[in-house]
Amino acid sequence: MRKNFGAKSWLYPMPVLIVAAYDSEGVPNAMNAAWGGIYTDETIGICISEGHKTTKNILQTRAFTVSMATVEQLAACDYVGIVSGNKERDKFAKAGFTAVHSEVVNAPIINELPMTLECELVSYDSNSNHLVGRIVNVSADETILTDGKIDYRLLRPITYDPINHKYIELGAVVGNAFSDGKKLK
Repeated sequence: MRKNFGAKSWLYPMPVLIVAAYDSEGVPNAMNAAWGGIYTDETIGICISEGHKTTKNILQTRAFTVSMATVEQLAACDYVGIVSGNKERDKFAKAGFTAVHSEVVNAPIINELPMTLECELVSYDSNSNHLVGRIVNVSADETILTDGKIDYRLLRPITYDPINHKYIELGAVVGNAFSDGKKLK
């Protein structure tokens, strides 16, 4: 038997995305956003309201980065989700984050988060709070590479459990994409 919960924004896994952008003075800000993901082959979609400092920055600079939150940086990643950049100007530094300017977009790469999507703003709909960015580069620290590829076991990304309000580390490999289903043909 099933239990009905009604319309909820529950989906597994939900990524924990750390979105970062510079303000007009070049000061970096970051926020935690769980409602987002790949939108098309070369774009990412994120639902963030216009009132966020990071959203304001993105609308001004038309660029941003998206990094995967990690086990090692869990407290900092949660912090940037619960503290407003509109109220705390040093939010980025208080999280323990440092930044380097992206080589391809006018946005900060967070040094402490080893995988980053570097994006240009495509559109923002203030009615739906839906932001779309074109991914112009993916950069990764060499410490998370195995045989030249990003290794999720070294990255240690976390996901968000929207039902129980927990962060979860990704687990074991259980199959092979575009392969295991062939046995049913």
